[in-house]
Amino acid sequence: MLNTFKRGGVHPADGKGLARDKAIETPVLPKKVIIPMSQHFGAPCKPVVKVGDMVKKGQLIGTSDAFLHADIHASISGKVVKVAPMPHNTMVTCMSVVIESDGLDEWAEGLPLHRDWEKMSKEEILDAVKACGIVGCGGATFPVHVKLTPNKPVDSFIVNGAECEPYLTCDFRSMVEEEPTRKFVTGVQICMKVLGVKKGYIGIEDNKPEAIANLTEAFRQVPEVTVVTCKTKYPQGAEKMMIEACTGRLVEPGGLPMNVGCVVSNVGTVIAITDAVCYGIPLIERVTTVTGDCIAEPKNLRLRIGTTYEEAIQHCGGFSQQPDRVIAGGPMMGFAQYQLDIPITKGASGILALSSVKCDVGEEEPCIRCGRCVDACPMGLVPSQLSIFSSREAWDECRGYGVMNCVECGSCVYVCPAKRNLVQYFRNAKGQLKAIQQAAQKKAAQ
Repeated sequence: MLNTFKRGGVHPADGKGLARDKAIETPVLPKKVIIPMSQHFGAPCKPVVKVGDMVKKGQLIGTSDAFLHADIHASISGKVVKVAPMPHNTMVTCMSVVIESDGLDEWAEGLPLHRDWEKMSKEEILDAVKACGIVGCGGATFPVHVKLTPNKPVDSFIVNGAECEPYLTCDFRSMVEEEPTRKFVTGVQICMKVLGVKKGYIGIEDNKPEAIANLTEAFRQVPEVTVVTCKTKYPQGAEKMMIEACTGRLVEPGGLPMNVGCVVSNVGTVIAITDAVCYGIPLIERVTTVTGDCIAEPKNLRLRIGTTYEEAIQHCGGFSQQPDRVIAGGPMMGFAQYQLDIPITKGASGILALSSVKCDVGEEEPCIRCGRCVDACPMGLVPSQLSIFSSREAWDECRGYGVMNCVECGSCVYVCPAKRNLVQYFRNAKGQLKAIQQAAQKKAAQ
């Protein structure tokens, strides 16, 4: 019997056949990059460069005094031509540094380094991760140096290799290609050393047999790490679902993975940790899947941070037909975009261009109380009732029904026959409740 979470979940058509067999490609160097100062969970960075400055690849260009932040680095060498608000995939606009390439692609002085992680202390490893601005590459973009310092004892490190979001294949390619696999194995061992744990798990859905076989062989000399074959079921890759599948432990509502002794990371994140610790290389590029039925030639691309969506799509032959939606991320949790001059960021796992046939767009109708969303919710919530409370701005009721426990996976939307925009209702409710809490805290502090 395959490992999985027990409650809820859905089985959408995965669409992965479009790009799963496309080896990772590296496009030509972009002539210009737009690098946002907010690419992470936490406080945005402030630019430390100005218009006219010449910068090198890997050079620090943005930082913050806030505890929860991740430094930003130049992804190419060249001249800073603009420091101003620019389009962003989730924030409309964001303060950004625009760099015009000099064509040399020169590293900042001293990079890359060559360090033996086994001889480094825990503190040295964490300093390297922090200095390189490593964040979760799966989409949550939580600063990794913070995640690797949990304030409770942990005994297990889990890597989410499920890549359960339809269409996306960037993690799959990283788990089957030689160089990423080598870095992945090293990164897992680095994380286990920092956390002081003796047990590691790699959870992979059973629709990726090549990855399961490759990593089982790759970790043969690391017996502390177990490759776990998980049932293909969305959202298998969500933290709490992956913990249940790999360890059988249940994270209580509102709880964190460390409450059950676990830390969870993503494939791309672990590879970036190896680059940071062993070579001192900041997170200035990432593998992104560019796919969908409107992309002429779907591919997995290693893109510099700041490359525009338009450039990435052009490298894949452009649009084969006019898309109904261009989505940042996957179809279940991604964000629809209204322009293509937005940049690739640290959390950009995919660019998805879909026709109206694939989008299945319809007019929102009143809830018919069918209960399908309740069956699908992996968190045991009642999405139908929560959406009604949110539409009525009944924020206390939203809190009481557990809206803050929603992982925004979109399973409820997928099964809803009334085409209700459930996740949007929940995001709004969560934002309103956070604003109410912040206002109360500010008032109490006066």
